[in-house]
Amino acid sequence: MGEDATEDIVDLLVIGAGPTGMACAIEAQRAGFSTLLVDKGCLCNSLFHYPANMTFFTTPELLEIGDMPFSSPNQKPNRNEALEYYRKVAEHYRLDVRQYETVERVSGAEGNFTVHTADRFGRTIEHRARRLAVSTGYYDLPNYLGVPGEDLCKVLHYYDEAHPFYDMDVLVIGGKNSAAIAALDLWRHGARVTLVHRRAEMHRHVKYWILPDINNRIKNGEIKAHFNSSVLNISEDNVTLATPEGAVTLKNQFVFALTGYHPDFGFIERLGVKLDPDNDRCPVCNPATHESNVPGIYLAGVIIAGERTNEIFIENGRFHGQAIAQALRRKRAEASS
Repeated sequence: MGEDATEDIVDLLVIGAGPTGMACAIEAQRAGFSTLLVDKGCLCNSLFHYPANMTFFTTPELLEIGDMPFSSPNQKPNRNEALEYYRKVAEHYRLDVRQYETVERVSGAEGNFTVHTADRFGRTIEHRARRLAVSTGYYDLPNYLGVPGEDLCKVLHYYDEAHPFYDMDVLVIGGKNSAAIAALDLWRHGARVTLVHRRAEMHRHVKYWILPDINNRIKNGEIKAHFNSSVLNISEDNVTLATPEGAVTLKNQFVFALTGYHPDFGFIERLGVKLDPDNDRCPVCNPATHESNVPGIYLAGVIIAGERTNEIFIENGRFHGQAIAQALRRKRAEASS
């Protein structure tokens, strides 16, 4: 049981029910604390919104949480296998996950926080918790281009699958893995693909088995590419690019702006957590305990890295729950001594 448990308060409420948030709840439960998870979407919401045919860049065992084995016949598991695995983990540990609840604000202080949420119909709900762990990720907030026409319905910031874009003129913006994968998949399924990237070539961190593929398609003219270029304007039927040769207007029906994502810094600041402007907006956080500058609020996953979203993934973020659980144990011991 949790410390001085009551029916209306949990020891740890986790905001975000992705793999890292689940790991936080599991480790806290194993240490004897009561837990609750809330998420504005479904279980593993960000992973669910990955491309339907996505394959992870890592092996199954590096995605495991809660000491539960992830069995896969593939060296690199796919999205559907991962979703099934995390559903089984949630079921095994009987995690109390409140899906489709958006956290609107948090009041109170350590020992007695109130988390105010709203469901899909706008109905308000209150949850009480002694401590909070924030593991909200970053995939829900795309980096916008800030160009005219970006609000048109033809502009998409997420890529799912290629079929709807067969025989369409499609522009892919970006030079990293997501842009390369989308461009290749679209081309292989019958779209006419143009790629635009502000650098001189594809990013060096594009996966080793993808980079030669996209470079060869560009070299052969199968995928057109404009490097050292950017988007000036998007209209219903065209896009205009700024290229080294001057402005270029292309016929276009869909745009995939795959220019990355960022954490919800505003939400973090509303909790009272300070961001370091001199360190890529990394939140103030004890590296050993993961406790922020606000007593009782812990941080886990990619939000710890601020704007450096390429530093923390499931593979390393899954261990943050262990550090938080150890910190909770120490506080419990101190309170009882």
